[in-house]
Amino acid sequence: MSLRSLDPGQFWIYLAEQPLFFLALTLGAYLVGDRIAAATGRSPLANPVLIAIILVGAVLLLSGTPHQRYFEGARFIHVLLGPATVALALPIFRNRALIAKQWRTIALALLIGAVTGIASTLLFAKVLGLSSSTLASLAPKSVTAAIAMGISEQVGGNPPLTAVIVIATGVLGAIIVTPLMNLLNITDYAARGFAVGISAHGIGTARALQVNERAGAYAALGMALNGLMTAILVPLLLYLFL
Repeated sequence: MSLRSLDPGQFWIYLAEQPLFFLALTLGAYLVGDRIAAATGRSPLANPVLIAIILVGAVLLLSGTPHQRYFEGARFIHVLLGPATVALALPIFRNRALIAKQWRTIALALLIGAVTGIASTLLFAKVLGLSSSTLASLAPKSVTAAIAMGISEQVGGNPPLTAVIVIATGVLGAIIVTPLMNLLNITDYAARGFAVGISAHGIGTARALQVNERAGAYAALGMALNGLMTAILVPLLLYLFL
């Protein structure tokens, strides 16, 4: 049967069965998001990741495509997350001399940022009367998804819920970081980058790299160190809250 004779429903089934279709869909959605962001002068509100999520989600929802089928086609992007994360070491290496001079300030900022991020989330969730499982799912929201889901599973949380919260945290952080830092009159790119790396992990770090190389380096450093710190602090703080 030729493609011309297929009705729209059959044509979608044909496309969805192609191994690279969902990979192309994901890349295409991000390119559209990036074009929109460029057209707006890289406005924080036009976050390409958020736009791509909306576009891909809309296609899957309208077509009734289950996540498992989508993931099987787009798995290659998931595989690349590891090398992409490792590549963030390059801007850190380029700024290693300055980072080494500031290690005391960095360590203090890391401790304050990590404790504040986890404790404020747990306190807010506790006030709302959320279950202990939900608290455990929310606690590691500020670290990259792979680490956050592992922490969530170990402390009795729901890893899929954690993944959703992590993505939402990263997108929100990437959107508000520039306006917020401008409002607070924080002009040092090292401080701006480190703050977004601690609070908004990889998505926030990607935004910092678009703005300034030094901000990106400190964001990558903050993201990496906060992953380690959060893995240590979440069980301790959960014990105190529960």
